[in-house]
Amino acid sequence: MNQVELINVSKSYDKQSHVLKEIHLMIKKGEFFVLVGPSGSGKSTLLRMIAGLEEITDGKLLINDKVVNHLPPKDRHLSMVFQNYALYPHLTVEQNILFGLHAKKVHKQEQKRRLLETAEMMGLTELLKRKPKELSGGQRQRVALARSVVSEAPLCLMDEPLSNLDAKLRSHMRMEIRRLQKKLGLTMIYVTHDQVEAMTMGDRIMVLNDGHIQQLGEPITLYNEPANTFVASFIGSPKMNMGRALFDESGSNLLVEGELKIPANSINITSLSRDREYMVGIRAEHITHGNQEQITHLIDVINVEQLGNETLLSFEIGQEVWTAKWLGQWRIQMGDKIPIQLSIDSLCFFDKETGQLVKAATVGETKEVVAI
Repeated sequence: MNQVELINVSKSYDKQSHVLKEIHLMIKKGEFFVLVGPSGSGKSTLLRMIAGLEEITDGKLLINDKVVNHLPPKDRHLSMVFQNYALYPHLTVEQNILFGLHAKKVHKQEQKRRLLETAEMMGLTELLKRKPKELSGGQRQRVALARSVVSEAPLCLMDEPLSNLDAKLRSHMRMEIRRLQKKLGLTMIYVTHDQVEAMTMGDRIMVLNDGHIQQLGEPITLYNEPANTFVASFIGSPKMNMGRALFDESGSNLLVEGELKIPANSINITSLSRDREYMVGIRAEHITHGNQEQITHLIDVINVEQLGNETLLSFEIGQEVWTAKWLGQWRIQMGDKIPIQLSIDSLCFFDKETGQLVKAATVGETKEVVAI
């Protein structure tokens, strides 16, 4: 069953240029749906349109198969968590959490039951009498989440709720929000510009850019089969390495950025035209260390990042800087010349003019574990 459906929804403030253009999507009940894109792509505007805080210019918005375009936010049976928490500074944690229930005139005994359950779930039981100024950023975030949860609304909207937190707390809160969503069976629409949050939290991701949907699907699909060069560069950390590529006259080699020669010796590329220019992309983990007979290229390292569990190496290909990601710790210095292995099967091919995917890479596979 679809909890939310948008049918050709558009948003324009001046009736000429569109912030969002003909957005068509369906969000299932109980789904964790992530809207991701750069600043100004229209993702927060779309969320506010679903909430009823922004007027829809064109198209239809359905919640539980009912058109709600002209319904006020209070009648849409949803909750929302804002980026800046939006807590009342003069109220205690308890009063902030219960504010919406007071407004809806929920019975006091029911309010108390929900408060105790939610406070315990969110780890706020000892903080109920404090004011927001006495809380840390993570605690304020949990209060904002608790206010949303206590409403027991089946649909929860979140607008970059973790952007003000430090990296460690952000990682912890990602897990807590995901667990909470599954435990309560909420349908959650989550807006972020952080592709790591999108990849780790979403059942499905919609990538927006300039008011248009770039791709919609499961996180691993967007990572392995990006629909275009924008998605390829936006999804993944580090971003996909990109470069212009042409086959040589014989068609037996691919020349990337005019200098990196890769043998075109794979049956997986027989369908590719040899007389056109492409944009090619390769994930950092697919540039591997060359061992003896497996060496295909030598590179000059221009930067090394030791992250403890992995090592990032940067090198130049023409005008582009590419990054390789190797698992573990490697004793490599800037200026070292090191062997690598590159396969044409590791490359994604994109149309040079449109940026659309022509052929996805054919290396790597999703491993399965049998749960017991």
